[in-house]
Amino acid sequence: MEQINIHISGMHCASCAGNIEKALQRQEGIASASVNFAAAQAFIEYDSSQIDMEQIRQAVQQAGYDIAEEKPDADSETKELKRAARKMWFSAVLAGVIMVLMMVDMFIATVPYYFAITAVLAFPVIFIAGWDTHKGTLKSVKNLQPNMDTLVTLGSLIPYLLSFLSVWFPITTFVEMAASILTLHLVGRFLEAKAKGRASQAIKKLLELGAKNARILDDGGETEIPVEQLKIDDIMLVKPGEKIPADGVVVEGSSSVDESMATGESLPVAKKAGDEVIGSAINKQGFLKVRVTKIGKDSFLAQVIKLVEQCQGSKVPIQEFADKVTGFFVPVVIFVAIAAFVSWMLFPGFHSSIAAWFNFPWINLDAPKVTLAILATTAVLVISCPCALGLATPTALMVGSGMGAQRGILIRKGQAIQTMKEVRIVIFDKTGTITKGRPDVTDIVTFNEFSDDDVLRYAAAVENVSEHPLATAIVEKAKAEKITIEDVDNFEAISGKGIRGKVNGKTVLVGTAALMEDNGIDSKSASQQQAQLEDQAKTAMLTAVDGRLAGIIAVADTLKENSARGIKEIEDSGVKTAIITGDNERTAAAIAKMTGIDYVISNVLPEGKVEQVRKLQQQYAKVAMVGDGINDAAALKQADVGIALGTGTDIAIEAGDITLVRGDLAGVISAIKLSNRTFEKIRQNYFWAWFYNAVAIPAAFFGLLHPIIGAAAMAASSLNVVLNSLRLKKADIEPDSG
Repeated sequence: MEQINIHISGMHCASCAGNIEKALQRQEGIASASVNFAAAQAFIEYDSSQIDMEQIRQAVQQAGYDIAEEKPDADSETKELKRAARKMWFSAVLAGVIMVLMMVDMFIATVPYYFAITAVLAFPVIFIAGWDTHKGTLKSVKNLQPNMDTLVTLGSLIPYLLSFLSVWFPITTFVEMAASILTLHLVGRFLEAKAKGRASQAIKKLLELGAKNARILDDGGETEIPVEQLKIDDIMLVKPGEKIPADGVVVEGSSSVDESMATGESLPVAKKAGDEVIGSAINKQGFLKVRVTKIGKDSFLAQVIKLVEQCQGSKVPIQEFADKVTGFFVPVVIFVAIAAFVSWMLFPGFHSSIAAWFNFPWINLDAPKVTLAILATTAVLVISCPCALGLATPTALMVGSGMGAQRGILIRKGQAIQTMKEVRIVIFDKTGTITKGRPDVTDIVTFNEFSDDDVLRYAAAVENVSEHPLATAIVEKAKAEKITIEDVDNFEAISGKGIRGKVNGKTVLVGTAALMEDNGIDSKSASQQQAQLEDQAKTAMLTAVDGRLAGIIAVADTLKENSARGIKEIEDSGVKTAIITGDNERTAAAIAKMTGIDYVISNVLPEGKVEQVRKLQQQYAKVAMVGDGINDAAALKQADVGIALGTGTDIAIEAGDITLVRGDLAGVISAIKLSNRTFEKIRQNYFWAWFYNAVAIPAAFFGLLHPIIGAAAMAASSLNVVLNSLRLKKADIEPDSG
């Protein structure tokens, strides 16, 4: 199954997005299609053996829309916004002149040929500035799928044409109203487009992060080329202050690198030969030579953009219900508008009594019955706003996912936004998630006048040739303490007990108490300290030199700096936490005690983690799983929300719904906060959209709202939803300090 993001042109409202989704989902070979009206894009999963890109394009075109040949860039979006502004101002000037003439005619003096002049002035507003709207209506009628354009056309074009009946019959003209409605519609479109542009800035900013050129080393010296021409294994020269052009590995030099664009971490990270660097990060100090390892769609930045777009194109469960309602919204509104006309014509007294009770300044009950009926009908059409419903989720997702990307929190599935707030327990994998995933020397205890350096020097010498995973920790500790690692002779590994070797002619043993006992060494004096260290989830290894006990070296997979703080904040929020590990119960319990976790699941093989997640789902309903995204992939998939910890450039983790680039648990609480804040905005948006329509449509039906006020309110409702989503940027999602 393949996945693609395509950019759609010609969408004017949420109904358009629903129409495209239906058209795509009817095609054989398309597993799912989700259209984001706010971002003007569709996310499609399809079987390339059954349907190809050309057939997808044809399905979109048959629905009345088109696929943009290229992804819209900043220039094309600016041009589109300027075009919308020109149409708005062109229409506003002409409509303004019409309104001035109306005021003069009503309150100062009769304007000769008033109707003819206003009809001529309104013509370019209705048929030129409003042509795209009417064209959208024609497409929707052709496909029997009415949308927002249909309502605006019915609310402006029909009243304009009806006004010409005044030539033969003594009826009120609606030219002023028609021009004002369409002008306000265009004003709303412009403001909405501008606000949506601000909501979608995340992708634009990510695209702008990339370096434009790269300086590579070749036989001829330095050559500057566009980044698009970089190849794997090219050697790039990066000077201080420059962006690193592509993902790679440092082969020469050392520096500090600002990776805040990827991780949200403000402090620069030290880099030396052998370290990975991220394309678009900024080299702060020294010169670096970097070998290119990833380019194009495999690069870190490309993966981030893909994940953000994927989130923006996905659906939140609450949106599915709203989309179903939106699909019926326009036909229902048209039916209500017709019902309003019929009701006003049949029961004018009933409606007039209600309007008279409210007695708003714009209500003129002296107008002919047919005029009042047309005003009510038009008001229903133009005040109804499915756009606000359609924008409620996408705009909040666009802002939320953008905020996350800037802080190293990549939301892959929008569904996680809604599910996260329902999670009652978070399960943490131990190794690499709560802990650093690598052993470190934590304690050195000495005996018989041996010093710390003595114990470390002898142990490191024999461990330097050992293949045991804990040996590296001891050797690295010795190097860090600048202790010379000497040669070893007669090295021997004793299965299950430890190792033996000769260092400077002295016999050195490192291992268990059983190894000491086998070699006649009394280690009883160390038993108490050894037990205490093991109770702290540390592996305690005894060291002996020439038959004498020298000391204990304790090695442990230590906690990440933010683990305890992050888990405490999760617990404080009312969400339970659990640890799941393949380690023994004593080690798991020690880690749980240090971090404040009270639910311990130990001795679990990787394949058994899925079953443990299922058990907790039965008990707590909604479960989140946090893991490293590799050996925990199945458990992450099983969990209601999978949170994968990525590090550096390794973010291509398909198992998780959310990926944390920084790789520590401080990011988990930030992800939870971001999810909660984003869904809170989605709920607010839906409330105001529903509230607006629930109040406005009945008010228009009973003649309490003038169509011009309705058109302004319609534009304001959509704008309010977008601006409310933008307020999400002010939300605090950082972990509590200390």
